[in-house]
Amino acid sequence: MRSLFSGEAFAVLHVRNFRYFLLYRICATMASLMMSVIVGWQVYEITKDVLWLGLIGLFEVVPQIGVSLFAGHYIDIWNRRTIVRNTLLLLLLSSAILLGYSIYAGFYSWRFGAYPIFITIFITGFARGILAPAQVALLGQMVPRNLYANAATWNSATWQASAVMGPAIGGMVYGFFGVVSAYSLSVGLFLVSLLMIAGVRTGMHEVKVVAGEKIFTRIREGINFVFRTPELLGAFSLDMFAVLFGGAVAMLPVFASDVLHVGPQGLGLLRACPAIGATIMAFLLMFRPPVKETGRILFISVVGFGLCMITFALSKNFWLSAVILVLSGGFDNVSVVIRGTILQLFTPDEMRGRVASVNSIFIGSSNELGAFESGLAAKIMGLVPSVIFGGAMTLIVVFVTERINKPLRKLSLKDKM
Repeated sequence: MRSLFSGEAFAVLHVRNFRYFLLYRICATMASLMMSVIVGWQVYEITKDVLWLGLIGLFEVVPQIGVSLFAGHYIDIWNRRTIVRNTLLLLLLSSAILLGYSIYAGFYSWRFGAYPIFITIFITGFARGILAPAQVALLGQMVPRNLYANAATWNSATWQASAVMGPAIGGMVYGFFGVVSAYSLSVGLFLVSLLMIAGVRTGMHEVKVVAGEKIFTRIREGINFVFRTPELLGAFSLDMFAVLFGGAVAMLPVFASDVLHVGPQGLGLLRACPAIGATIMAFLLMFRPPVKETGRILFISVVGFGLCMITFALSKNFWLSAVILVLSGGFDNVSVVIRGTILQLFTPDEMRGRVASVNSIFIGSSNELGAFESGLAAKIMGLVPSVIFGGAMTLIVVFVTERINKPLRKLSLKDKM
């Protein structure tokens, strides 16, 4: 059995800490995305308003961006595993609060509407603003440099596989057994993820802090490092603006309910489809990592993502929409793996928390703020035109970035490893 996993594609799996890290990622990602699907459907059931779906992203991204830079500073000087564990406890608490709200949903929704849900979303945004850069920095600490690309691919693959199972299971449990059962499962998965992160054993990373150096000075160093490194800045910016305009995930409850008429079970499958495509692509990238002509591959993948979003907006068939979302996930995952590898290869360990926090802000802007943009655009333009507009903007962003960022365009990661 060991010889079966002895190839280069499986090299990083021989690192014990990394195996526990992957198990933690599977459980925590499933719980988090399961909660996201449940919240989206629950809010739309209560409000019947697309703008409220967009506000979910806004309520999550504001605390996430607000805390990220400060989190990056402490991630570089504190124990990273402890930070991950403590933020997981906060996410567990948030999931438990949503469970309690749903048990007495009739009373709470009548008296308070969806406001308690949004308060809890704010708390989860705060936790994720810390957790996202902490786990990136922890990953870089666990594996040797020559395995960064392999680790980034496996990290992405397990995340995407979990993103398939989480929304699909969450949607089906919600549809067949109700919201209380769905939230209960989310709470259970967060508990298991805490056990897995406890299995990670890492020594304290080397801390290089100049005597008297202030927190804002160290934060500024991390930001300046990103802006002085065109490969990092280009990869982060391309992802942020492309997904900011091109993502349609926040509007999936509306497509499922009003366009495709498939209910919460169908919504769970639609939410899982991008992750299905991303998982397939991730396993392909394990055997053919994008380390040659990396910049060119990155630009092609984001163009493919934008075209998928335009096609999805025009589809009226559930299965066609599902296939398009699978393709979009495949294209998007190429970008995820490349960006993750660039971050690990170009960033020194003592600065990885701060750089990862900047990346977290870019990701938060593209995902959660993009959800708000999607809701606002759908309110102003209408559902389908807003998604077409977003896909077109993605293509424009790719063209502009390709023109102005020559180092990223010519990047080949093979030369950096």
